[in-house]
This record gives sequence, structure tokens and C-alpha cells, in this order.
Amino acid sequence: MRKMKKYHRTFTASLLIAAFALGGMMGAHAQGVQYPNKPIRMIVGFPPGGPTDVVARIVGQKLGDQLGQPVVIDNKPGAGGNIGADMVAKAAPDGYTVLYTSSSITISPWIYAKVNYDTVKDFAPVALTAEMPLVLLVNPSVPAKTAPELVQLIKANPGKFNYGSSSVGAIEHLTAAQFVSMHGLKASHVPYKGSAPALIGIIGGQTQFMVTALNSALPFLKDGRLRALAVSSVERSRVLPDVPTVAEAMKGDFAATAWQGIVAPAGTPREIIEKLNRAINTLLKDPALVQQLADQGVSALGGTSEQFGKSIHKELVRWQQVVKDTGATAE
Repeated sequence: MRKMKKYHRTFTASLLIAAFALGGMMGAHAQGVQYPNKPIRMIVGFPPGGPTDVVARIVGQKLGDQLGQPVVIDNKPGAGGNIGADMVAKAAPDGYTVLYTSSSITISPWIYAKVNYDTVKDFAPVALTAEMPLVLLVNPSVPAKTAPELVQLIKANPGKFNYGSSSVGAIEHLTAAQFVSMHGLKASHVPYKGSAPALIGIIGGQTQFMVTALNSALPFLKDGRLRALAVSSVERSRVLPDVPTVAEAMKGDFAATAWQGIVAPAGTPREIIEKLNRAINTLLKDPALVQQLADQGVSALGGTSEQFGKSIHKELVRWQQVVKDTGATAE
């Protein structure tokens, strides 16, 4: 009988230990399901006020509303977005540090001699968020009123024209370099530390033309401090209906847009990626947000993380070829 009682006590204790262990596992699982339970840090690899930062702040606020936790924007500018990207690549894969990125992560590997991250291996795509046309701009003192006139003017004055960009390796730099290369022009690239200084440079006459994201240039186009010659999208922009596309102006098939999206460190749990993706897709369907972006010439996107991953692969191939064709370099 004593043996039976001892066995019963031992068995009961074992059940209690198992129950506590199971409860601990369920609690840990519940904690994962309850993500997020603290603020999320969204790193932007570009200065405040630039085209990427402006949209990141709009998306970040709405994403925080969706998730029930603040999304804190943390600007880490430098090296064409590489400083911020490197930080996220090395961050803990727990969903609390993400990167609001742009085309830069598909350009930098080709234009810089070395980057400290692998675009494919070190990031988990979450979702595309937005895209916007690029716009070819001139200082109003430049007599060219169309893109072909600008080409002829630069050809007639080789080496006398400068074009600015937000940084070496930015899509603005590569697209302008492609424009120069395609038409056999001789013009010098002047990189700045952000879109705002680059725009000040062209307004002040330090540069004569540039390509930049439409949303950052729009205020200066509206007040006449800059003149738009063409937009890079397939169709004309609703906010600049009188400005032709590059394809229309130059009678070719050129088209390029600046895209943005969110990636997390590789190894981030699938359930967290999916939760972020669902929240992003929900906020991008909000009519008020869509209109807010549209007023800046920005289109809301969305889609699955798998679709974003495929898009990143295509962009890597595309920009590798552009860098090869133009000879652009960060060195």
C-alpha cells in the first residue's frame, strides 16, 4: 500500500511538472502570437524630409495604429542607405527592428566596392509599400524647355553641365547617369547628402539638371523655382498632367519608378512577417492614406512578401546592368 501511495505521489508530481512545462510553452506561444508588445523601430537609411522618409513616416504612423504599438522612425543616413541597411541586417530577428527601404538595396551591391550585407540572404521581404515617378528637372535659367532640347544643349556644351543627386548610388544618381550615357552626353555628377540639399543645389544654380523623386520636387515645381521636362513613369503623373513621360519626350521605351518597401532581418519568424504584411496591406487600402499619397504623386502598392521578394530579385538584375552600362561607381 505504501508503495502505491509513493507511486501516486510521484506520478502526481510528474503531472504537475509536465503541466507547468506545457503552460510555459503555451505562454511563450501566446507571447509570439501577441506580437508586438512593445514599440517597433523602423530604420530609414536616408535623412529626414527626403522622399523615402516622408512616406515612411506616413506608413509608420498608420502601421502603429494597426498593430497597437508605436512605430518609431529612426533615421540612419549615409552611404546611399547602406548604414541603415547594415544595422537592420545585423539586428535581432524578432520583428522589433525593420528597415523602410528603397531601390538602394538593389543598387548598392553593384555600385559600391563593398557592402556589409547581402540583399537576398540578410533580409526577409515584408511588403512593397509605394512607388513614385522620377522627374527630370532643370533650373529655370536653363533655356531647354523639353528633354530633347536639354540633350542638344548639353551636347553643344560638353563638360559644362552638372547634375545633382541625393547621394552616390541612389536611384536618382543611376537614372540620371543612364540618361547621360544613353545620349552620349558629357556632364558631371554632384552628389549631396540627401534630396533636400540636392534640390537647394539646383535651385541655387550649382547644378543645372537632376532626376529626383516627384514627391520631393513637387513644391518647387508648383512655385516655379524648378521646371519639369519629363517624368519617368509609363504614364503621365496625375499631379503633373502637362509634363510628358521620358518615353513620350524622347520617343523610346524608357520607364523607371522609385519604389519603397519594408524588410526585416533574415530569420524573423514567419508569423511575424505575415502579421506585418497583413497590417501593411490593410493600411494601404485606407482611402484617406491613398489620397494623401496620391496628392504627392505617390502610388500605394502592397502585395505578398513573396511578390516583394521576386521584385527585389528582378531589380537586382536590372540595376546590375545599368551600372555596367553607365560605368557609375561610388569610388
